[in-house]
Amino acid sequence: MQTPATAAHPRFAEALAGLGLEVPVRSFPDATRTAAQAAEAIGCELSQIVKSLIFQADGAPVLVLMDGASRVDVELVRAELGATAVRRADADLVRETTGYAIGGVPPFGHRTRTTVLADRQLLRHETVWAAAGTPHTVFPMAPGDLVRHAGATLADVRERPA
Repeated sequence: MQTPATAAHPRFAEALAGLGLEVPVRSFPDATRTAAQAAEAIGCELSQIVKSLIFQADGAPVLVLMDGASRVDVELVRAELGATAVRRADADLVRETTGYAIGGVPPFGHRTRTTVLADRQLLRHETVWAAAGTPHTVFPMAPGDLVRHAGATLADVRERPA
C-alpha cells in the first residue's frame, strides 16, 4: 500500500491534503478501470465500488456517484435536477470537467466544481472504494464521508430491475 502522495493522481492528492484527509491509497499493477476489475483486485463486493460518472444535464456537466453493481437511470437524474435532457458525457468532456480520464475519475478533487448526485444505495455499506485519480489506484472511505466531501446530494437515481 502506498501513501496518497506516491500513488494517487497529484490533483487528487492535493484535494485530499486540502481537505485534511489522510486515506490509504492502493495501487495495482493492472488497471482497475471498471467496477468489476476494481472489486476483484480489492476483494470487495461490486456494490462497494463507487463509480464517478459524468453526465450532461441541459448542457451542464453533472457528476453521479453510483455503486458498481448498478446503472444510472438518466430519467431519474433528469427528474432530480429538473432538467430537460440528460445524456452521458463523452471522454473529452469528462477530462475537461474533472481533469481525469474515464476509469480513474475520483468522487472529488475535480478541475471544475459541478453538481453532484450520490445514489442513496451507497450508504448501505460501512466502507466504499473509489478511484484515486488513475485507473490503477483506489481508496476506501465511509460512504457518508465520501458524499460529504464530494458535496453531493443524496438521490435515488439507479435503474430498477425490470
